Amino acid sequence: MKAKIYLVLAVLTVFTSCNKNEEVTTIENNLLIGNWSKVIYEKDQLIFKRVNELPKEEYSFSFKEEYPTFLERTSGWCGTPPLSFFNIEGTWEIKKDILKIYDAKIPHVEGASPTLLHHFKITSLTNDTLILKRELTEQEKDHRELMVLFNEFYELAKSKNCNDSNNWTFTSYGAKACGGPQGYIAYSKDIDVPLFLEKIEKYSKLENEFNRKWGIISTCDILAEPKKVVCKNGYPVLKY
Repeated sequence: MKAKIYLVLAVLTVFTSCNKNEEVTTIENNLLIGNWSKVIYEKDQLIFKRVNELPKEEYSFSFKEEYPTFLERTSGWCGTPPLSFFNIEGTWEIKKDILKIYDAKIPHVEGASPTLLHHFKITSLTNDTLILKRELTEQEKDHRELMVLFNEFYELAKSKNCNDSNNWTFTSYGAKACGGPQGYIAYSKDIDVPLFLEKIEKYSKLENEFNRKWGIISTCDILAEPKKVVCKNGYPVLKY
């Protein structure tokens, strides 16, 4: 008799455990459906509250089950009032606790992947509250590495005051996707010039690799080369 009871309990435990795992995925998706606004920014998290309708002039998300469709109401990068809000449409998917949101526009290049708009980790999802933590995409991680290198040579370049223009020169830096340098930068001959130029070369090579890897597009205009460096109020100014 005891053996039968243990067998029934074991079967119920396995059945409940399997159902629970399936239910978590279903509940997460179902709970996400709807409108979210009243956002609060707390450190690296976005805390949304569920709303019945999207406010006309507030940052908001809307998730629909069909397709599945996503809508973001935003004012873009503009932070000065009066703000002008507009909608961005997309699609979304959840894998475990990772929420990815893609641009709904069809890529211009055949076979290209849809553009990833947002990459979030869902830290909490209830009937009333959605808490998202922004996760860096691989492209953003590569770009961050690029910016670290940029800051290294930029800090060296501005480490000296410009008092005598005869002691200053310039060089090109970076790589445009369409070819040619991104720009020109002035530097003093009193800094560690070999180290500075080494950092410039490393940055330019990495930016070229970044452009190829991520399909970056740029203008194809040819930048004019400066003629000289002049000093103004202690700062170097490139003259063309």
